[in-house]
Amino acid sequence: MPGKAYITMLGRSTWALVNSYYAVIREKKYNPDTIIVFTEDRYKNGLDRASKALEILSEDFGLKPTIQHEVIEEADFLSAGRRVFQIVEDLKSRGFEVAVDITPGRKALVAGALVPLSKISVDHVFYMLIDTVEDASKPYMMIPLQIQHLKDFMECAKVP
Repeated sequence: MPGKAYITMLGRSTWALVNSYYAVIREKKYNPDTIIVFTEDRYKNGLDRASKALEILSEDFGLKPTIQHEVIEEADFLSAGRRVFQIVEDLKSRGFEVAVDITPGRKALVAGALVPLSKISVDHVFYMLIDTVEDASKPYMMIPLQIQHLKDFMECAKVP
């Protein structure tokens, strides 16, 4: 039975990836069955650490998603876009609800992901806005919640 997929992006900060995921499962109750972590080749050494953090956090919420990695060349937004599109298209064709979290991604990866997504429907595009990045490299619950704002651009895009 298809479920929920969560696509995220590892950039400079593992905390951005983990904290945004924490907010998504805590605040939006979006509980993925599969997680795909995109990163540029320059940050691939952080994939094991990020995956372990996602695994631990998921287990704390009673989840056991599969975690996959996708590595692209640095600043290759065309390849990133093609690959994100292929994965989303495949997941949607199999009946998955799909969320893309752009919070932790670098600009080329985020742009590469968003441009082709205009051609295929995703269910959620999450972005965690933090009022200040000062002292933000700590766990989600140690950052004052009033300065963290989780947005779902797909909810914002709905016209009443």
